[in-house]
Amino acid sequence: MRHKHSDYMQWSKTQSRARFNLATSGVAPVCLRDLPVNLEELEINADNSYGYAPLQQAIAVHQGVDPDCVVESAGTSMANHLAMAAILEPGDEVLIEYPAYGPILDVADYLQANVKRFRRAEENGWAIDPDEVRRCVTPKTRLIVITNLHNPTSVLTPEPVLCQIGDIARSIGLLVLVDEVYLDAVYENRPRTSFHLGPEFVVTSSLTKVYGVSGLRCGWILAKPDLAWKMRRLNDLYSATPVHPGELLSVAAFQQLDLLRGRARRIVDADRKLLCDFLAEQPDLSGGSTRWGTTSFPRLLNGNADAFLGRLRSEFDTSAVPGRFFEMPDHFRIGMGVNTEMFAEGLNRIGRALGSDNGVK
Repeated sequence: MRHKHSDYMQWSKTQSRARFNLATSGVAPVCLRDLPVNLEELEINADNSYGYAPLQQAIAVHQGVDPDCVVESAGTSMANHLAMAAILEPGDEVLIEYPAYGPILDVADYLQANVKRFRRAEENGWAIDPDEVRRCVTPKTRLIVITNLHNPTSVLTPEPVLCQIGDIARSIGLLVLVDEVYLDAVYENRPRTSFHLGPEFVVTSSLTKVYGVSGLRCGWILAKPDLAWKMRRLNDLYSATPVHPGELLSVAAFQQLDLLRGRARRIVDADRKLLCDFLAEQPDLSGGSTRWGTTSFPRLLNGNADAFLGRLRSEFDTSAVPGRFFEMPDHFRIGMGVNTEMFAEGLNRIGRALGSDNGVK
């Protein structure tokens, strides 16, 4: 029977909340008053059958692409679904990174693709090894899927490595889908989108994780114009016409991106400093320090991580994401960027749950 659910999303919506919530994936939400919006100008309907032109233009300018290459979508999750559905047929082979963000695998399974994997090695800092990708590609491969920044580790794949992956794809006529929803959380020398590296690249992203406007569901796909048009037509079967007030508010958000990003960065930077200091003092945890992004993925060295996280939530009112949702049951994901005071106390409680005296003070 076709796979029709996401265990991670159900857990996130029903079991992730706690007083000290370190199970977040994006930054703190902004309020409507933080956007330059005149509510008297807010409209319900507009000409947006295959994209609202001002929003298409705003996305295009932000990414440095032609508006004909932009496909609106309801967040990055829908963008990934739409992109993969437009590219893959049942039985097509898709090569996906390991570990991976669970819903990406769920979509591939739902589309009845033949899923193969290439490994990001923890001992290699979770980096992509192009030779590993080359070994795993077959003549049947139709699509390679990666996240950049990597979800859950926040590791950045540099442009030269992406270019090598593009060369592999070009040599056998396949496409590369890059989920870049976290890429704007590289705050210094932010890379350009990989869409510029060649026509074999298809990119998904949104404003949901780095800018605090998740409720607007402002996502997009970047693809060659002919493929972009195919995706717009396919979207007629999914969401048909976008919610226009959300498009108007998304245009307003694009006018404030630097302000929203700077606001979030101050919290993320403070949280990251606390996290790095905390991890350095924890003998029961390995890895997890990050240079970029809003998530960290430490490994529990002793004991059962699920049991530990259950006790963390029940006894310490603190949550983090179980690593089993990323195929790494010894790990757990910590989210930064919401509230530094709350984050510090959450780390403190993780330290106490581990039986350590080195919690954040």
